[in-house]
Amino acid sequence: MPQLQSAAGLLALLALAFLISENRRAVRPRTVLVALALTVGLALLLLKVPGVTAAFAGAAAAVDAIAAATRAGTSFVFGYLGGGTLPFDPTIPGTDFVLAFQALPIVLVVSALTTLLFHWGVLQPIVRGFSAVLERTLGIGGAVGLSTAANVFVGMVEAPLFIRPYLAGLTRGELFMVMTGGMAGIAGTVFVLYATLLRDTIPGVAGHLAIASILGAPAAILISHLMVPDRDTGRTAAPTEAPAKIADSTMDAIVRGTTVGLELLLSIVAMLLVLVALVHLANAILGLLPDVLGAPVTLQRMLGIAMAPVCWLMGVPWSEAVSAGGLMGIKTVLNELIAYVELAKLPPEALSPRSRLIMTYALCGFANFGSLGIMIGGLSAMAPERRDEIVGLGVKSIVSGTLSTCVIGATVGTMV
Repeated sequence: MPQLQSAAGLLALLALAFLISENRRAVRPRTVLVALALTVGLALLLLKVPGVTAAFAGAAAAVDAIAAATRAGTSFVFGYLGGGTLPFDPTIPGTDFVLAFQALPIVLVVSALTTLLFHWGVLQPIVRGFSAVLERTLGIGGAVGLSTAANVFVGMVEAPLFIRPYLAGLTRGELFMVMTGGMAGIAGTVFVLYATLLRDTIPGVAGHLAIASILGAPAAILISHLMVPDRDTGRTAAPTEAPAKIADSTMDAIVRGTTVGLELLLSIVAMLLVLVALVHLANAILGLLPDVLGAPVTLQRMLGIAMAPVCWLMGVPWSEAVSAGGLMGIKTVLNELIAYVELAKLPPEALSPRSRLIMTYALCGFANFGSLGIMIGGLSAMAPERRDEIVGLGVKSIVSGTLSTCVIGATVGTMV
């Protein structure tokens, strides 16, 4: 049964994290068991309880509302390029969609909304409530719990800002948990973008991405503790003071959020352009090699072969594992946005609906080398005295973030 394959793969992924641990003797079985139980329990609750699943299915309505609002703005500014009425009849279906002018501007709207919600104090109590659950169930420090909970809503650099005064005093294991939490999830600013890209490929994808973000918190704690456990039981307490004010007024919050979103939007556009071009160039160079097994050598194919065993462990059939592995490789070497774009473009015969769902969860994280540079820069600026340690843990955080999302994929695979 494919569910048993996913269950066995889940245990294998945990065993791998334990084998590469810095100090296996320091791993606390209670923390591992409770974190695993919390991950599986949350997955059961969010995926199998009818009332809860219906609530998360309603996330699609929120995504549609934000997408429609964004389209109103893009069509006003860019006309038919931004989704407005076409002045002609398209001869090829789908050619009227322009990624840069229709989908990517969603980042601007979500960034402004997120900043508004923080300015109004809506998100802070939600983050602190989730932090309290993590602290009480897993026995982790309140500071780490707060940063990990914030990663459900904001990015890998914004979340540590909640505990900035405490970063320098974190233990090595706690610091690694903060880094893994950033790598094991996505920011709210790109959540709606990914849901929009995949809405025609994965039914109810907005709800699944929201669930993946929530499961990323306990999964990140589980894997990070296995890989870099603390030798002592010391914990850093949660901050008691309110977070720094991010805006002076509602309009100031809108302006600041839009400005931050614009920087992110330009970065996404530039990275997409360059990375897609580099992949094309790499494939052109690899095309000089002779065909292997009747097919040309490409970067996607090489990455697919390398990552296929990991995808099989999550529950993807071996006949589809190379295609799924290619997505995991692209996500790790390039980024998850390009991997999601490629997932949306895959023909139906490449991946079954179950495999597509598993990969939707497995790709939902920032664990790649580009994000590592962003994380090192952000955390080093907040805690310069820990820079050497942050750099030293950098590559490990990519591994732990990838294993965390794979654990989530395998967990979901046991239930679908």
